[in-house]
Amino acid sequence: MFRNLFRGNPIPQISVHDLKAKLDARETMVLLDVRDPQEFTGDGHIAGARLIPLPVLANRLGELGKDDPIFCICLSGSRSHVACDLLHRQGFTNVTNVVGGMGAWMRSGLPVKRGPK
Repeated sequence: MFRNLFRGNPIPQISVHDLKAKLDARETMVLLDVRDPQEFTGDGHIAGARLIPLPVLANRLGELGKDDPIFCICLSGSRSHVACDLLHRQGFTNVTNVVGGMGAWMRSGLPVKRGPK
């Protein structure tokens, strides 16, 4: 099913290490965390990440710039891939999925912020 959903629409991917390098270089981007609020605050998130859970993303597209570089992250990379596809279909031109998501980020020992924003 997922293979057919994304066929013809390859979503760019980035590793957590390459994302960290972009963040360290202070590249302009929107880091969009599409997990649930409990995951974001309880499990931790990347400092500066913006929380818009996947179930409400379609209703909040107006909060994002269509030409802004948007990097989507979730726990494993699955929900964020769905989010990237949604954004792409809605005319967003620069969306990238973070491979492995926060799971890969945390397994790599990269910094995690706990609590709200």
